[in-house]
Amino acid sequence: MKKLLIACLSGLSVIPAVAETFNIRVGSVVYSAPVDACGEMIYSHGSTLTVLGKDYALADVTGMTVDDCPVEAGKVVITYADDAATVAVDASIARFLDITVSEAKVDIVQHDDVSATNGGEITYVLRGRSEEGSFSMSGAYKATVVLDGVELSSTSDAPVDIQNGKRIKLMLADGTMNRLADGASGSQKGCVVCKGHLEIHGSGSLEVIGNKAHGIYSKEYVTLQDASVSVTSAVKDGLNCNQYFEMQSGELTISGVGDDGIQVSFKDDVDRADEDTGSIIIVGGKIDVSVTAIAAKAIKADGDIFVSGGEVDARVSGDGKWDSDALKTKASTCMSADGQMVISGGILTLLATGSGGKGISVDGDLNIAGGTVTVTTSGGLFAYVNGKEYTNYTGNTDHLDSDYKSSPKGIKADGNVTIDGGYITVTTTGIGAEGIESKAIMTVNDGKLDIRSYDDGLNSSSHMYLKGGDITVVATNNDAIDSNGNMYIEGGVIRACGASAPECGIDANEEEGYSVYFTGGVLIAIGGGNSTPSSSSSTQPYVSGSLSVTSGGVVTLYDGSDAVVSFDIPENYNPSAGGGFGGNFMPGGGPGGGGPGFGGNMGQSVLITCPGLISGSSYTLNSGNTSSSVKAQLTGNSGGFPR
Repeated sequence: MKKLLIACLSGLSVIPAVAETFNIRVGSVVYSAPVDACGEMIYSHGSTLTVLGKDYALADVTGMTVDDCPVEAGKVVITYADDAATVAVDASIARFLDITVSEAKVDIVQHDDVSATNGGEITYVLRGRSEEGSFSMSGAYKATVVLDGVELSSTSDAPVDIQNGKRIKLMLADGTMNRLADGASGSQKGCVVCKGHLEIHGSGSLEVIGNKAHGIYSKEYVTLQDASVSVTSAVKDGLNCNQYFEMQSGELTISGVGDDGIQVSFKDDVDRADEDTGSIIIVGGKIDVSVTAIAAKAIKADGDIFVSGGEVDARVSGDGKWDSDALKTKASTCMSADGQMVISGGILTLLATGSGGKGISVDGDLNIAGGTVTVTTSGGLFAYVNGKEYTNYTGNTDHLDSDYKSSPKGIKADGNVTIDGGYITVTTTGIGAEGIESKAIMTVNDGKLDIRSYDDGLNSSSHMYLKGGDITVVATNNDAIDSNGNMYIEGGVIRACGASAPECGIDANEEEGYSVYFTGGVLIAIGGGNSTPSSSSSTQPYVSGSLSVTSGGVVTLYDGSDAVVSFDIPENYNPSAGGGFGGNFMPGGGPGGGGPGFGGNMGQSVLITCPGLISGSSYTLNSGNTSSSVKAQLTGNSGGFPR
């Protein structure tokens, strides 16, 4: 290392003698520049030295040297070592920065005049380890922060606090492992805090521990690409941001949180209407979220959720709760959107085990057009009765307003549910647990559905349109397919197995003047009864009779000796489940499925409609060793029961 001689005469230029790297040390900060890039270094009035536009007070300078270490252009490199930090700065950008170092806490103010043509984007690199270290940066122009094998803990603030409202690229250096943890004191909103747009990139990994509030907090949007991020604990949300969150690739794992896994809020900012959506967009990568908090959400959007690729594994186990402010019950949910939800691809595996828990809950419309969706719920009914919370309520709920109970549901939407494709499997076992519910209109155009539910398998508060797809529904204690408006069977292959009387295989709410319409498709409906068409607008004939049906057996409709259509009865279907009449039917009760009997066990009502049936022609229903002679017709008395 060579000493640089400086003439101490006021007003003279200082020209370095050796063409290497010139370093100016000010405390823990070293400003470096290639000697041949320094040009004239102006020494003025015995007190300051000006290098590349930055004035250095000589009283603060603790050393000036020349060495052969290369300068990392456009970068600020911060190295932590226990209770200290050193900062290496490219001197060409030094005039744009105010740097303060206090032991292992580094604060940098990036001047507001930084722009694409004035200094450009600055990169901050963090390395090393400190149990009481932090990095904070403010400014008004985009920047990059690189975590290059850094491990920081801070008991009084966020270890990474970026108070810069512009785009911040958080890079995880290739192959590095990084760890950040904040303390329980302080006023920080998260362990990683960003005032602007936080874009997480790189092929390294990052562990985040939020001991004060959120794990990762961004005032604006967050995107994740390639990187592996794990929030292993947080007092509040694992990841909390405004505007939107976009998962492009990489891995995001969240567990040990005290509230939601991912929470995206709508920020009402008219200047950024295209960004302030409160939405979650998942196009690739893998998200794994496990939440145990009461009434918490694994993935929650104040706006919409769009899934077109990637993998989502979300689990919630917290019970429901009574919200005394909103005067309504709340329950845990794997994926929740206050707006709409669109699933066009990807693999979703959702598990809710707490009382009232749901796999998917949407305040608006739900559209599933592709992908694989697997939902399992096992929690009981949550209810608030006479000032007391029940996590597995088994009493009569007819007198309870809907705000006072939360039923476990596989998939629920307050708006329309439209299924255009995909593979959907829903299993619910708790009391009151429905498979897929729409509070408006339900339409199935295509896709493969396998629904096993305690309560209704498919339920719509308005009309239901089954136009295509392969649908299997088994309900152990209620209707398999229940429409509170008209039900239109227009296409597809449908197996609907409901509980015994008064429950149905298909129920179109005739008591309110609605009907089922058969205009196409292949359907077998088994239950205590079944709705049948009452309008001439139903154009495809059906047959209905009573059979003893066995789980895993086969039901075949014969025209003479020729099989017209044959159905495999789903495994685990228990035709004697449910009941108000014990599931007993007398033979010869009419083509609508018969009336309730009071002795013997002649089986369930079986209804079949399919192309090729001729109204008025006779057919034979067969299941195992039992057969029933039936006649095809277009309309008839319903075998359903008043609800």
